[in-house]
Amino acid sequence: QVQLVESGGGLVEAGGSLRLSCAASGSIFSVNGMGWYRQAPGTQRELVATITSAGSTNYADSVKGRFTISRDNAKNTVYLQMNNLGAEDTAVYYCTANLRLTQQLRWRNFWGQGTQVTVSS
Repeated sequence: QVQLVESGGGLVEAGGSLRLSCAASGSIFSVNGMGWYRQAPGTQRELVATITSAGSTNYADSVKGRFTISRDNAKNTVYLQMNNLGAEDTAVYYCTANLRLTQQLRWRNFWGQGTQVTVSS
């Protein structure tokens, strides 16, 4: 009933930029927090950035000052602007949303399918 679709990943040279997008669609009543996680080969999935419905943001130390998370509540979409990319940023990036479905009472977490970001040096 809910689908989160990421886009914007790809191959970029070190020092370059990418902007990821993730749109949530379906029978959505309300979206709470949204965020981005990433997982590099042989590494556990880690939090990159989160944003509340009111716009408050948090970032992993490794991306502070380089990445910016934002959202468009009207479109149920979260973005991740990634600047000054380095090889350490290479990973599959997943978006997540805590939301409530229409005619449902509880909040649930949903995940996108992931988009590959590869930074070449």
